[in-house]
Amino acid sequence: MQAAARAVLAHCVALIDATAPACVAVKLQLARFELLGAPGRATLAAVAEHARSQGLLVIADGKRGDIDVTAQAYADALFGGRDSPFGHLDGIGADMATVNPLMGRDAIEPFVAAARASGGGVLVLVRTSNPGAADIEDLELSGEDAVWERIGALVDSIGAPVMADSGLSDVGAVLGATAPGHLARARELMGAATFLLPGVGAQGGRVEELAPAFAPGRAGGLISASRSIAGAHLAGAGRPALAARAEAERLRAAAWAVSEGAAAGV
Repeated sequence: MQAAARAVLAHCVALIDATAPACVAVKLQLARFELLGAPGRATLAAVAEHARSQGLLVIADGKRGDIDVTAQAYADALFGGRDSPFGHLDGIGADMATVNPLMGRDAIEPFVAAARASGGGVLVLVRTSNPGAADIEDLELSGEDAVWERIGALVDSIGAPVMADSGLSDVGAVLGATAPGHLARARELMGAATFLLPGVGAQGGRVEELAPAFAPGRAGGLISASRSIAGAHLAGAGRPALAARAEAERLRAAAWAVSEGAAAGV
């Protein structure tokens, strides 16, 4: 486990160093660190700290969600930690965390409270990028709303009031880039939410189809393209670090072009 954890840390640090100038955040998939046991937890904390040292936001991607007491423990572990009779228990200090809304408002609110206490935010799963999203998230409820639309309305209500400095809410939404046809409706429901947009690259999503996400401005959309950046060199694009940086730069340029078009009403 220790050897594997050292290798993961070296890989993550190298990837962050290569791409930080072209990115605003890192999205850390918690399961991949948890697989490594106790060394994985230490590695996760080290990677998060290195990302912050490079000026990047840290998104903890664990899709947690449980009854309020358990949700609070998850939230403390992801954000600022918790005081105990044995001293302060440190969280990983994430800036944002992904949250599963299946159990409803009271399972989301502890994450929102912990995030607000540390100046962060949450990203609620609304309409995800996987093919199976249609099995449940697209089901129509009474009144003709789909499940994902009902979740979107919940996100909007929990996220109020909007933060004055940015015009955005501290409760955002995960919306798969593989289903761009939902974005315009999602923006109607969640006018001030930041959208995390996974699925670009390896899953087939295209930046050019994501314009509605950027209606509030560039900060309205966060494009996630983990595998296509980390594995860019596998397509014969040169040394790993240079290939990763080039792909991150390409995606950033495409996102900025789309966001400018959205702002101009194109």
